[in-house]
Amino acid sequence: MKDNSGDKSNVNEDGTIESHFYIDAKDMQTKLNAVSPSMCLAKWKQVTLNLTTGHSNSCYHPAPHKIPTALLENDPAALHNTPYKIARRKEMLEGIKHNECSYCWNIEKDGNLSDRAYRSGEPWAASAFDECLADVSAPVPSYVEVNFNSACNLKCSYCSPQYSTSWMQETKKHGAYPTTVPHNALEHFTGDRMPIKHSAYNPYVEAFWEWWPTLYPELKHFRMTGGEPLMDRNTYKVFDYVLANPKADLHLDITSNFSVEPKFFDKYMGYVSKLCEGDNIEHLMQYVSVDTYGEQAEYIRNGLDFDRLINNVHRFLTEAPGRNSITFIITMNMLSIPNINELLFLILELRAKYSTTYQRIWFDTPLLRQPAWQSIEMAPPSLRKSLHLTKTWMSTYLEKDDVPFQGFKDYEIQRVQRDIDWMDNSTLTREEIQRRKADFFKFFNEHDNRRGTIFLATFPELETFWDQCREAAKK
Repeated sequence: MKDNSGDKSNVNEDGTIESHFYIDAKDMQTKLNAVSPSMCLAKWKQVTLNLTTGHSNSCYHPAPHKIPTALLENDPAALHNTPYKIARRKEMLEGIKHNECSYCWNIEKDGNLSDRAYRSGEPWAASAFDECLADVSAPVPSYVEVNFNSACNLKCSYCSPQYSTSWMQETKKHGAYPTTVPHNALEHFTGDRMPIKHSAYNPYVEAFWEWWPTLYPELKHFRMTGGEPLMDRNTYKVFDYVLANPKADLHLDITSNFSVEPKFFDKYMGYVSKLCEGDNIEHLMQYVSVDTYGEQAEYIRNGLDFDRLINNVHRFLTEAPGRNSITFIITMNMLSIPNINELLFLILELRAKYSTTYQRIWFDTPLLRQPAWQSIEMAPPSLRKSLHLTKTWMSTYLEKDDVPFQGFKDYEIQRVQRDIDWMDNSTLTREEIQRRKADFFKFFNEHDNRRGTIFLATFPELETFWDQCREAAKK
């Protein structure tokens, strides 16, 4: 049968759907392994650019590395094809498993499909398989993600001054958080990690716009992040270019907290209405960053207005013409777990209302690994049990062939299971656990003092854990 994307999927005997994403990922892993056990097309065809600091990486898991500015003078494509990345590509062809990709190697140890398979199996990468084998030095990426600006109205608990001007303002006023290693201290962001001021000359932004006319024809996915893209002028410069140069095969993706002031959202929706008309683009994907439901979501992402976010979600799904979708980015951290079911149930309600002829409501659950004290490795037994029950509950709502687009998809459940496996297979020592507990208390106690929040009023189910963290901090 055909699923909502028009690609292959299988219907199992019980009527559940084995999605084409899962099938493609399994097929691609076999194909990749025939080259080498470390081969991954994302290193060739995907790039994430933080132009505020001049860093690049391919795939989200490896740490970003600095782009040599000297190379950009003659070759703006060096934003992607850095010497460091070229060396990693050669290693992948030779079967060397670099430790920067340990996330996927660890996932595969548990028998699960990793992002190596999922990302390489997507059309924007899979179609270039032979091309990647032939060229390690100068591939043109088809999936590009760009952070033009660190301007942001939120101070998310796991973010930093590097990516949020609101965090930067707070850190300049109050200093670092008093964790074992002072957290978000300004001295950590000196040199090549300090964001270039929006008003200053930025060689990386200049190189990007020089590269853009060459890059644009090859793009299949172009995603803008931040900061908060709805507050940045470069976002609208991209929109104007696309409207002047329609590209019917382009997937245009924007990541937002969807909690900006109405004037920004009104401007944004005006552009969305134009972009989604006719054949200007193939599809607009709206990524919405939210990690759980209600007040707990607002605590994790300080400054978030959850009701405004949900109202804007409904407005987008009601007003945007043509083909478009929303993906909720649920960064799985310990504080997501208590109320995660409420958010997942909301997603089912949105699917029932808005996903009629194709799937418009998606979600992903990437793991938070830093700051370490907030990772799900630190979840107490009660939360661990809760997350296991969430996965079991999701399995009872698996999407069925006779009711498409309404339940959970197999790979969505598999990704939650992947998170659970990482949590359950943690090898933290007692000393490390105690240090992280101490830092958990030190960070969120200071969070409450600076931001007028009250941890236990928001997370009453974590009272015992909070007391343990307080005691660890005393030691």
